[in-house]
Amino acid sequence: MNRNSTSDTRPPALVHALLDEATADTAPGAAAVGDGAGRWTYRELAAYSHAVDAWLEARGIGRGDRVLVQVPSTRELVALFYGTSRRGAVFVSLNPGMKDFHLRSVLANAEPGLVIAADAAAARITEFSPAPVVGMGEFWSGVAALHEKGARASAPVEVSAEDIAALVYTSGSTAAPKAVICPHGPMLFASHAIHLELGYRPDDVVFCRFPISWDYGLYKILLAALGRSELVLADGESDLVLLKRIRESGATVVPIVPSLATMILTLAEREPAPEGISRVRMFTNTGAALPRPTADALRAAFPGAEVIRQFGQTECKRISVLPPEFEDGKRESVGRPLPGTTVLVLGEDGAELPTGETGEIVVEGPHVMPGYWRAPELTARTFRENPVTGARRLHTGDYGHVDEDGFLYYEGRRDDVFKRKGVRMSTTEIEAATMDIPGVRAAAVLPPAGDRDLAVCVEGDVASHTVLRELARRLEPAKVPGLCRVVEDLPLTLHGKHERKQLALLFEGNDR
Repeated sequence: MNRNSTSDTRPPALVHALLDEATADTAPGAAAVGDGAGRWTYRELAAYSHAVDAWLEARGIGRGDRVLVQVPSTRELVALFYGTSRRGAVFVSLNPGMKDFHLRSVLANAEPGLVIAADAAAARITEFSPAPVVGMGEFWSGVAALHEKGARASAPVEVSAEDIAALVYTSGSTAAPKAVICPHGPMLFASHAIHLELGYRPDDVVFCRFPISWDYGLYKILLAALGRSELVLADGESDLVLLKRIRESGATVVPIVPSLATMILTLAEREPAPEGISRVRMFTNTGAALPRPTADALRAAFPGAEVIRQFGQTECKRISVLPPEFEDGKRESVGRPLPGTTVLVLGEDGAELPTGETGEIVVEGPHVMPGYWRAPELTARTFRENPVTGARRLHTGDYGHVDEDGFLYYEGRRDDVFKRKGVRMSTTEIEAATMDIPGVRAAAVLPPAGDRDLAVCVEGDVASHTVLRELARRLEPAKVPGLCRVVEDLPLTLHGKHERKQLALLFEGNDR
């Protein structure tokens, strides 16, 4: 399905130009970004980004150089993102939780010109980093001094929309982290297309629980600027004060993944809000399918709030969004393709499949990234050409189908779609059925592997035999798992997705 939009004015095609346009378009006191220590206006953020540009220039950083950063998500990191863009350099933000084993791999792959690390980690990283390492304290004291002088770079860099703005490292299916190449143009196109669907506003406060090292957090910087909204960064704050911070910040937009939604609901049950205290108007979900009971519970706990499903990959940022007006009519859909993009469902022979038939989800559009950094073979497998037009296509490895209205339905990853007892099925449909069982808060399904049968792991107040009995009432016999475990907390990755390797360890022994 192809969706085009030409009526809306396109934003600038450069990351820092977006900030400059937002700064010129907002009132002098309009809040841009805040964290637990304070907030900056758009004008303050722009001034700090210029100081970062000047600091990087003095360190010899230029166009195309990688600036690798491993620090918490704060206002200073947002200024560093914009300042790196002004320099024409490449922003490479890593999760502070990344261990040295993977960090060494990233350093070898990215070959940064500079590393900025948390003060406590700088000396340790210096021991194995081939690039200079600067502690965050030293970096920011230098930037603050330049900011006091109103400093700007002496030689601004000419940056194009094709230049790389960021490398986003993601683990995916490879042993070592791989980096998606994210140029300015595709990042800004994706942000604008998402903004057309979500409609961030100047009176919005966007509460971001996710690290900027994850694209879900990184793009909140761009979306907030497009909406002239305030971004509140809360990645490093305690889970116990999460709901309190949402309320105190006046949050109107709360991006979630299923595990975060469950946490918010648990806190809301313990701390019911006085009438009128919540300003949340929109929850946006991605990363994993949001179970319907969870979405319904969010609407009940936050009256008037919409829960918007999204589907995407870092390799193109976003594929589809389900507008709230279709929530009832398209209950199982992950939405319609972004404006200006094309989504196809292809069979094994590469031919487009008819409506309703399941195949690989393939994406075309200006938001499809060029590939993976210094990984030509992996790039060639994932990013291919349209055989007719030559346009770049993203082969997602996800499977699904489209309906007669062009809405997309996700059925699972290539590894999540399998046959058992001659019946084709996916982990997604079994997880959805499990979430329908009273007492289940979260669920994860593992396909059969080796001697292990189809297995389900649940988090909740329910017995394993009850889960299997209830699934037998909801699914055809071949789709009912042979194994079940009930745990206190499902193991999750840093991005809130199921940690499959840890889940598999729970089923060693193959007993129920």
